[in-house]
Amino acid sequence: MRQKVTTSRLREFIHQLAQRAKGPGSVYFTGGSTALLLGIRDQTVDIDLKLDPEPAGIFEAIATLKNELDLNIELASPGDFIPAHVSWRENSIFIEAVGGVSFYHYDLVAQALAKIERGFDRDISDVKALIDKGFVSAEGILQQFNEIEGNLVRFPAIDVVQFKEKISRFLFSLG
Repeated sequence: MRQKVTTSRLREFIHQLAQRAKGPGSVYFTGGSTALLLGIRDQTVDIDLKLDPEPAGIFEAIATLKNELDLNIELASPGDFIPAHVSWRENSIFIEAVGGVSFYHYDLVAQALAKIERGFDRDISDVKALIDKGFVSAEGILQQFNEIEGNLVRFPAIDVVQFKEKISRFLFSLG
C-alpha cells in the first residue's frame, strides 16, 4: 500500500510533474486532490486527474513519480462516470501554472454530481463541505444535473430515476 497523499505531498507532485513534462498541457485534479487543495480534507488515498490537452512525456513522468513519491495516481474524472457538462473546461478552476503545465480543479459541480451518484459517506461529506465553503450551490448541482440528464443514456450503469432520487435526498438533507 502506498502512502497517503497530503497537501504538501500533492504540491510536491505538481512541481515534479511539471518539471518532468516535455511540453505544455493541462492537468485537472478531481476527488480527494481537489478536497485537499480546497482545505476540505487533510489526506486522501490517491491523486485522481484528467489530462487535456495531454503534456508530452506526462505518462512517463507519472510512472516514475508514483514510485519515487510512493503515491497512487489514477486517470479518472467525473466525465468517466457521468456525462461531462459541455462547459466543464470553462467551469474548471485554475490552480497554478508551473512551466508549461497548467493545473486546475475539474468542474466542481460535476465533481459534486459524480460524488452524489456514487454515494459513499466520504463523497457526501465532501459535497456538503463544498457547499458549506461556498464552492458549489444546491441550485448549481440541480441545474447541471438537468443539463446533463439527456446524456445519461450514454451511461447504462446509471439508473436515471435512482440518480434523481439520490440528488433529491441529498438536497433534502441540507435542510
